[in-house]
This record gives sequence, structure tokens and C-alpha cells, in this order.
Amino acid sequence: MSVDRLDDNLIELVVYSPKPDNLLVELLTVCASYHRNVLPLNLHHTVNIGQSWLDNSKCDHGFISLPYLDGQELQIFNFGEREIHCYWFIPITEKERNYKIDEGCEALEQLFEDKQIDYLNPNRDSLIT
Repeated sequence: MSVDRLDDNLIELVVYSPKPDNLLVELLTVCASYHRNVLPLNLHHTVNIGQSWLDNSKCDHGFISLPYLDGQELQIFNFGEREIHCYWFIPITEKERNYKIDEGCEALEQLFEDKQIDYLNPNRDSLIT
């Protein structure tokens, strides 16, 4: 996604899914294109996907987070002399994105933990009512 960038915004994204789907390839391709050609993405940024991430999901935005499920081993890897950060793309709803803007990224991550978000469920309801 960014190994040949000339600045220090070197990231890769992973997304988890309950099933293989070409929409996920498209999602990561759009994120990579935006990162390379418009503005660099980074930790705690949000992305408007513009469509459901899978099926008829209410999640049409994404939140870029640390890869908590994989631990620190996945977080940073070295490619030659470059340090690349690997982040987790978490599908979220527009209400959750607005909550992050209003309350901050730590509040959103705490909400995920408090309400035990089902990350892999494309049919989950928004955590914000």
C-alpha cells in the first residue's frame, strides 16, 4: 500500500471478514489509492466507504485502529530500511464515525470494548442508538 512512499506515512491495512468477498479487495484497493494519491491515511483516521462493507451491512465507514486481535507482532514490520505500520480496518457505521469525531478515538475504542462489538458481523447494529 505504501512501501514506496517518500514520506513516513508507511502503512498497510488488514480487514477481517466472516467470508471471502471481492468487495473486501475493492475496499482495500480504494483505501490504498486514497492513501497514495489523495491524502495519507493513518492510525485513528476514519474512511467513508460509500457502500456497505459486506452484504447489506449498516457499516459503510471504516476506522483505522491498532491490530489488537493479532498483538504487537503484526503492528510493525521492517521492509529493508523502512518501518511499516500494519493497522486494522474496522467497519463502522456513520453514527459510530460521528461519535469518534465528537468524543475522540479512545472513546470509540472504549465503546467497542464496553459493548463487546462483534467485529465480524456485517449485520450488527450500530453501537450508537
